[in-house]
Amino acid sequence: MPSPKASWPNSKSKSPASWSATGVQIYQFPTDDESVAEINSTMNSHLPFAVVGSTEEVKIGNKMVKARQYPWGTVQVENENHCDFVKLREMLIRVNMEDLREQTHTRHYELYRRCKLEEMGFKDTDPDSKPFSLQETYEAKRNEFMGELQKKEEEMRQMFVQRVKEKEAELKEAEKELHEKFDRLKKLHQDEKKKLEDKKKSLDDELNMFKQKKTAAELLQNQAQQAGGSTTLKRDKERKN
Repeated sequence: MPSPKASWPNSKSKSPASWSATGVQIYQFPTDDESVAEINSTMNSHLPFAVVGSTEEVKIGNKMVKARQYPWGTVQVENENHCDFVKLREMLIRVNMEDLREQTHTRHYELYRRCKLEEMGFKDTDPDSKPFSLQETYEAKRNEFMGELQKKEEEMRQMFVQRVKEKEAELKEAEKELHEKFDRLKKLHQDEKKKLEDKKKSLDDELNMFKQKKTAAELLQNQAQQAGGSTTLKRDKERKN
């Protein structure tokens, strides 16, 4: 079976070009530490690594080794002629673990933190690109938020006061209309009452006048009757004489 390593140069040479075109950055082993500078420089020249992983064990000769089987053959995970798994393990775990931890903390976590803060409206630099305290930024944002909140509360209070005033004006207008209606009805009642009183007085006057006339008529009638009776008696006396 031909070694998989024979096809690596072409595929490895294509990867950096595609990463550069798409803006993908890959981890470079640090060379500023003299204790690891040489091995890291050498390993950087092998990047990117061609890695095959597997949890299956396959019998190769008299040994059981971790490998991945393909229709065209078997790739041994820890065989450096087959893949770069051993190099990757050596560089990540044994040589550069501390640098990876530091890079994760100072770059990736910091980038994540900065992005999240920017989503919330915080920034680590002022308009002059000078760093400033996150606490100051927080206080400024908090004061800005509290200012907006107070402004909103004041707007709502003013709106409420305006609505109360409008409602009071409506109630006063309704009250005024009720008073005017009451005054109209009261005046109408007083006018009707006065008309009835005037009619009653007129009827009383007519009744009194009628009674007076009746009394006078009765008096005249009595006088006439008395006068007639006296004349009759006088005539009777004259006849007797």
